[in-house]
Amino acid sequence: MRWPLLEPLRARLADEQGTLRKQARTRIGLCYPSPYHVGMSSLGFQTIYREIHAHPDATAERAFLPDDVDEWRAARVPLCTYESQHPLAELDCLAFSVSYELEIAGLFEMLELSGLPLLREERDGRHPLVVCGGPLTFSNPVPLAPFADVVVMGESEELIHVLCDALTLPRGELRAHLARQPGFYVPGISSSWPAVARADDDRLPARSQIVTPHTELRSMFLIEPERGCSRGCTYCVMRRTTNGGMRTVEPERVLELIPPHAVRVGLVGAAVTDHPRIVELVRALIESGREVGISSLRADRLCARPELVSLLARSGAKTLTTAADGASERLRVALDRKTNAAQLLRTAALAREAGFQRLKLYLMLGLPGEEDRDLDELVLLAAEISRIVPLSFGCAPFVAKRNTPMDGSPFTPIEETERRVAYLRAKLRGRAEIRPTSPRWAWVEYMLAQGGEDAGLAALDAWRAGGSFASWRRAFRERGVRPFGARRVDDGRLRLPQLAAWPTVA
Repeated sequence: MRWPLLEPLRARLADEQGTLRKQARTRIGLCYPSPYHVGMSSLGFQTIYREIHAHPDATAERAFLPDDVDEWRAARVPLCTYESQHPLAELDCLAFSVSYELEIAGLFEMLELSGLPLLREERDGRHPLVVCGGPLTFSNPVPLAPFADVVVMGESEELIHVLCDALTLPRGELRAHLARQPGFYVPGISSSWPAVARADDDRLPARSQIVTPHTELRSMFLIEPERGCSRGCTYCVMRRTTNGGMRTVEPERVLELIPPHAVRVGLVGAAVTDHPRIVELVRALIESGREVGISSLRADRLCARPELVSLLARSGAKTLTTAADGASERLRVALDRKTNAAQLLRTAALAREAGFQRLKLYLMLGLPGEEDRDLDELVLLAAEISRIVPLSFGCAPFVAKRNTPMDGSPFTPIEETERRVAYLRAKLRGRAEIRPTSPRWAWVEYMLAQGGEDAGLAALDAWRAGGSFASWRRAFRERGVRPFGARRVDDGRLRLPQLAAWPTVA
């Protein structure tokens, strides 16, 4: 049974451009707790892969959550790396990049398929060191603490080298050493969570190491022309107070780093269209014959820079995507979201003029203070937009994150969220599509996002019980998990609490 499982790994490996191979004393399994096509679309994951290979005494081999976990479990084949198909359990360190809360179940799957104990307290020096980092550490990594030997907080381009240096030490000495280093939290030793680390600007920009057709962003080279954000949206972890706001990279440097074989380029960041020279950069890429995608389009910037819309249309895009976030003007003001209805209407007109087939707007439902009158205002706006260009909404329930001004805001009950989705669908029938994400799984995400170590242990209970929604609900109840400091909302207005003292940001 081993060959059929490994053959897809080898086939994907053969289709990659830029794969790194190296013999070194220290072997690190760089793990992504979602399938390959998701993990290889992660710019941070690819950046750390290159940084480990740049270390003189370390090498990285990648591993991902299998596409068919049950097949691997039934075959009793240990989970292997892509580069050498070597069992993960035989490596020195397993470094997991965790993007968001629900990927914690993928962490459990990968450890179990590797034949490793899941709980930190059940592992010792005979097992690989389990390290967790990634985007989740910018908000609330606490649920990871029962499972991780070490947590790396924030931007890790430099911290990964500190970790590689330490991996030659005996386990106890290694953990004690890292507990004294900025940017590392060592469960069971560290007394407090450290500041979220910031990489030196000389390390920017993050960029793809490997280009592959087997990803969400097929054969696309990813690069960040900016990191962070200068805006103050109250719901967002990557707001201006996080790691110094937005840091930009000159277009000349971005263009210099894009390899000649990259015909599709994705510009990635929290606020790409806020880059002061973004139009110049996109124009240069398109004039060089490349297709261009941008991860974060802001309506106010599109209105101020209409050439950007026409450039994206020239690049072959059919749908223009931006965010409304709040359903009404008053909610967007409360969110400190610098987008208004007039700008959304203007964006729709620009999309039609440029030849886009559709405008897609991201929307959060269940914001504190949200009422049916807010949804009615959205319906009127959607009616106006749909007369200009076909419209769809991507709707997600609002999930309050730690380390933001909205930390502790309550979750709108599942049944009420479902009612609001149905309300919008009925009102928008024939005018706009509504594509909602699951309120049930958004609630699970909320409980983890607002939870502590007990939430992580409840996640383990739920996973062991089969991972159904009922299992999660029961596990949270039996562990007595309560979200952190839920605040109340008065007078239909958002109450924005002060940032919690933990975790801090640099």
